[in-house]
Amino acid sequence: MASKFIQWTNKELLEELNNPVVITAFEGWNDAGEAATTAVKYFQDRFSAIKVGAIESEEFFDFTISRPIIEIPDDQREIIWPSTEIHIAKMFDSKHDLVIIIGHEPQLRWRTFTDQIIEIASLIKSPMVVALGSLLTDIPHSRPVKVFGSSDDSDLAEKLNLPPSTYEGPTGIVGVINSVLREKEIPCMSLWAGVPSYVSGAHSPKAALALVERLAEVLQIGINCTDLEIASAAYERQINELVAEDMDTAEYVNQLEEDFDNDSEIDEQDSNPELLVSEVEDFLRNQT
Repeated sequence: MASKFIQWTNKELLEELNNPVVITAFEGWNDAGEAATTAVKYFQDRFSAIKVGAIESEEFFDFTISRPIIEIPDDQREIIWPSTEIHIAKMFDSKHDLVIIIGHEPQLRWRTFTDQIIEIASLIKSPMVVALGSLLTDIPHSRPVKVFGSSDDSDLAEKLNLPPSTYEGPTGIVGVINSVLREKEIPCMSLWAGVPSYVSGAHSPKAALALVERLAEVLQIGINCTDLEIASAAYERQINELVAEDMDTAEYVNQLEEDFDNDSEIDEQDSNPELLVSEVEDFLRNQT
């Protein structure tokens, strides 16, 4: 039975999708520097994604926490409610179209909310769900952003040579969704970008760029990232100026840079970033 919480506006377009991969990102706890949602929105814009539906917000949000916003376009007062939207993007140069699910992390009824994500993935027979996230870490803003892949699905983790998730502790909606996807035997993986903890309140186009580039690489999608590259360079310049104004912060960042450079020398010897791309491609090919 179709979910009463999913409001479809162009459901018929789902029938035209070619082996679609689901991409998710949620504002809030799993979106440090707004990097994950910025990355997904970049895909939406670049590939002219079409909205096909939304998950009903009334059931899943506490509007005293995620408050609606009043806008006045064309002199008409309008209330914009927190939402979780469903978009599709036809990828004519790829073997896989995209179904993009993006919104706020809900405050209420996470189990029921997760069921809606499962229903969407099942309805379109998606071969894989990829969740994007970003987190605060002790990394310097002046170095390349590392993107980590992981999976709660032990079988998929082994096939893709991903580290299985070993995290124990509080989790966000991304962790809950991935756990249930695993239980339902729907392949899923996550890509996470680090954001410097000492600029936790700043929007991070640099981390967003890293997520866009890695996701495009993994899914074998060509994408122009010029806008994000320009924003990333400006972000780094601005943080450089702020850090230079405080000696203690400058010393802290210098230490992070030394630690990062030392760790990178070890990583270069032990890791092969192209391996994930190849193995995801092989996995998706076998799902067709």
